[in-house]
Amino acid sequence: MTKWTHLIRFRAVEDGQVHLGQLIDTSRDVGIDCANGVEVKAFLINGDIFNGIVTDHVLTVDHLLSPVSREQCNYIRCLGLNYKDHAEEGGFPIPGELEVFTKPRAALTGPFPAAVTIPKCAQDGTSDYEAELCVIIGKTGRDIPEDRALEYILGYTASNDVSARTLQLAAKQWSFSKGLDNSCPIGLAGPVLVSPSVIDDPQSLSIKAIYNGQTVQDGNTKDMIFSVRKQISDLSRGTTLEAGSIILTGTPAGIGYFRKPRVSLQDGGRIEIQIEKIGTLVNKVKYDII
Repeated sequence: MTKWTHLIRFRAVEDGQVHLGQLIDTSRDVGIDCANGVEVKAFLINGDIFNGIVTDHVLTVDHLLSPVSREQCNYIRCLGLNYKDHAEEGGFPIPGELEVFTKPRAALTGPFPAAVTIPKCAQDGTSDYEAELCVIIGKTGRDIPEDRALEYILGYTASNDVSARTLQLAAKQWSFSKGLDNSCPIGLAGPVLVSPSVIDDPQSLSIKAIYNGQTVQDGNTKDMIFSVRKQISDLSRGTTLEAGSIILTGTPAGIGYFRKPRVSLQDGGRIEIQIEKIGTLVNKVKYDII
C-alpha cells in the first residue's frame, strides 16, 4: 500500500466505471499512447486524489478523463504575461505584479478523446492555444510563506489555456474570453497528475505546444517572471487557497496570434501540450455547430 506518483482518472475496460489509478509504466507518455490506441494499465487507487492509496488491483484504461473533476475543482486561477519572452513578443512591459484572471469550472475538460470545443461566438479565426504548467493545490492554506509554498502542491500536469483573442481584445478583463466551455483541458504526465516527489523543482521543465505536427511554442519554466512558489504565496495573501484549486502558471512565447502568419485553432486540428517529466496533453479541436 503506497502513495501515488502518477495519478490518472479513467473509465475502465473491465467494469465501465470511473476510477483513479497509478500508472504501471511511468516511463511511457500516456497521453500519446492513449491517443494512438496503445493499451494502458494502472493499479487501482482507493480513496480520492488527496488521500488515495495504491492497491495491487490492475485495470485497463478505456477512456482517459481529467485527473481533477469539475466537482473537485474549487477555483481556476490563471496568470497572464508570466514569461518574459511572451510579454516581449506582444510588446507588453514586464509586469511588477501577478496578472491574474479566472476561469469557471465549466471550462475544465480532459485529454483525448475529449475535444477543445470552439463555440459559435469564437469561430472567427482567432481561437488560440497556450501551453502551461498546471499546479493542483493539495491542502488548504492562507498567507502561505513563499519558502513553504511547494508543500501545498498536490501535483503537476499539463494544461492548455485556450483563448478567444477577438473577445479578449474587446474587453479589459480576460475571464470571459478564456473561460468558454471546454476551454481548459488538463492532463498529467500525459493525462497524469505527477507528484512533487517526482518533480522537486517546477522551475526547470521544458514546455512545448505542437499544432498539427508543428512545434509552435518551445520554452522552459525557468523563464517564468513569477515562480510557482511566488504565485502560490501571492495568491494566498488574505485569501484562502483551497485544496482542489487549479493554477495555470502562464505561457511562453509562440502563441498563434503573434506568429507570422497568424495561427488559429481550426476545426479538426490536433493540439498537443508537452511538458518535461509530465508528458503530452492531446486534444482535437471541434467547432460547435449550434
